[in-house]
Amino acid sequence: MTTHTNPAAAGTAVAENTRLDFAKSAPKVFRALIGFDAAAREGLDPALVELIQIRASHLNHCAYCLHIHTNDARKAGESEDRLHMVAVWREARHFFTERERAALALTEAVTLVADGGVPDDVYAQAAAVFDDQELAHVLALILTINTWNRVALSTAKVAGTDGRA
Repeated sequence: MTTHTNPAAAGTAVAENTRLDFAKSAPKVFRALIGFDAAAREGLDPALVELIQIRASHLNHCAYCLHIHTNDARKAGESEDRLHMVAVWREARHFFTERERAALALTEAVTLVADGGVPDDVYAQAAAVFDDQELAHVLALILTINTWNRVALSTAKVAGTDGRA
């Protein structure tokens, strides 16, 4: 592997990715995923979108996506306090609205579905604060970020190399 300097962390050498470029190798699939992601976001609060994506990326240990979505959240006006609290949102409930807490709980359940499915109480909590269309979009967004996390992890994407500042 060769190294290059990461402009986001000047002076830090980062291993260059030697795995396939998913977008170039499967462009039709990549475009379909982008379309699914865009459709999932429709009608959802942009702050909620980023919180969902950040929490799933934490759970999946996807540094690449976590870097993207924390930066996108900051650009959208998200506070540093809330960004720091996403990983421990249950202990910092007062930082998040009822809808955000319901979405974060659902994000955890769907992301970790193999650990016990999606509990009825978690689903009911989300269904109580989102109408059917919103809930479908929240679920779709959770599915898309989990897919993006798996693409990034499988292809060894390196955090900070996405070209975003």
